[in-house]
Amino acid sequence: MRAISSPQRALASRVVAVLAVALAIGLAGCAGLPVPVERQESHAIGDVAGTSLAQTAAASRPGDARDLSGFRLLPEGDDALEARIALIRRAEKSVDVQYYLIANDRTGRQFLAELAAAAARGVRVRVLVDDLYAIREDALFAALAGQPGFELRLFNPLPVRGGSFASRVAFSAHQFSRINHRMHNKLLIADNSFAITGGRNIGDEYFDRSGAAHFIDMDLLSSGGAVAALSSLFDEFWNSPYAYPVESLLRARQREDAARGASPAPAPAEPDSADDASPFEPGSLADELAGGRVALRFAAARVIADRPAQIADNDRSRPDGPVMRAHLELLGSARSSILVATPYFVPGPGGLAALREARAKDVRFTVLTNSLATTDEPLVHFGYARYRMGMLRLGVELHELMPTLEAPAPGDDAGERHGASLGRLHAKLVVVDDRWVSIGSMNMDRRSARSNTESTILIDDPVLAGEASAFLERGRVTSSYALRLGDRGKRVEWIDREGDSVLRAEPRRAGGSGLKPRLASFFVSEEML
Repeated sequence: MRAISSPQRALASRVVAVLAVALAIGLAGCAGLPVPVERQESHAIGDVAGTSLAQTAAASRPGDARDLSGFRLLPEGDDALEARIALIRRAEKSVDVQYYLIANDRTGRQFLAELAAAAARGVRVRVLVDDLYAIREDALFAALAGQPGFELRLFNPLPVRGGSFASRVAFSAHQFSRINHRMHNKLLIADNSFAITGGRNIGDEYFDRSGAAHFIDMDLLSSGGAVAALSSLFDEFWNSPYAYPVESLLRARQREDAARGASPAPAPAEPDSADDASPFEPGSLADELAGGRVALRFAAARVIADRPAQIADNDRSRPDGPVMRAHLELLGSARSSILVATPYFVPGPGGLAALREARAKDVRFTVLTNSLATTDEPLVHFGYARYRMGMLRLGVELHELMPTLEAPAPGDDAGERHGASLGRLHAKLVVVDDRWVSIGSMNMDRRSARSNTESTILIDDPVLAGEASAFLERGRVTSSYALRLGDRGKRVEWIDREGDSVLRAEPRRAGGSGLKPRLASFFVSEEML
């Protein structure tokens, strides 16, 4: 099993490598995307009232909640995966899927097999995937898209289709200002009635099925008006000029191979059968859907999203995207408390101003993020470390996740794990005044603010806000270092809350060295982190 790694930082992490092969890029010539491209415009299916999912959504809504949306937190990986599978299996008319990453692993293949089975029974399936990590998957995706009712598009594709990740980025660097913008959204909509959003991509490590490590994450099940807004957002991305039918890119790949005399790529294996899907436990969403009623919290909410046209905007003076601006406004509205959980925290000037404003109003400001010992992106961690002492001096409460190793329980479905599993924070949560909660795809850093497209749902509900806060305070997430200033304010110290020991050096994984990322962080723009 490969080591866990967050794909979002890939471009920044490889800047040096890209520069090193610049001469090779010039010699190789400049690849381009296929022109023209035929895109058939399509939109969400609105006539779904007779479907089982629409009827269940209606039956689950109280009579006094007509103008509200329904929500349910999905903090556990197995529940989050089973919820997706349950919705796909019960869909009768449409499934729309939008992800930054669908990995070619057990989870990814199972997910695609479920979608293929839905298309085979007459459901219209539309899948939109960011192209950055669709390495060597053109043929597999094209095979799926060749099935009746199954459409697949890649967002903002790199012009070079073949080779390794590094070579694709390197030989596409003549379009770096474009390909640096990525679609980081995560979304599944079934019969325009239920949706799942949040932090998880589709891959083993996001659902606690990875042998080496896994992400601690949060998803959100939605119904009602929020789903209509998400469907409209999906259509905007699907019909944008940056969404390329995979067939058009496969033809471009075939021309590339022919021009350089390379052998054609081998035919892809079919996705794994869905028969090996994990069984649904009693009380799961699948059972509730079968019973015609789902337990949901109903509340006023707002879907906030960046637009696909942001991809073309390379003006460095432009403001942050709508999702980051909404988060900064939310932080500015706080009267008593702010809780931020994010795997990467690089506040930048706007975030720092929000921190100062909150503390000036005596608002308690708590941040939970990864430590150097748990992060999968040391380069970004050192970008955060630049702000650490300043935040502590402002009175911000900083907590960094500890590297706790957990062995799987006997008979665990993740029995493929060999040894222990390392948890890393990947959830993106903001809770304000124990009332407002934001759950989405955006990390609190400059890349999410300006280079990626992101989305979130901002909910006004004290109960959901309390559930989100409790999620961060229980179980593995409570195993974190509390940071403080030591040596008369000249250094940072890490307090092990379990053992009350004090560390005066940055905690890191055994055998790991942060020297190279620390040095590189001084040469990589904060906008890339």
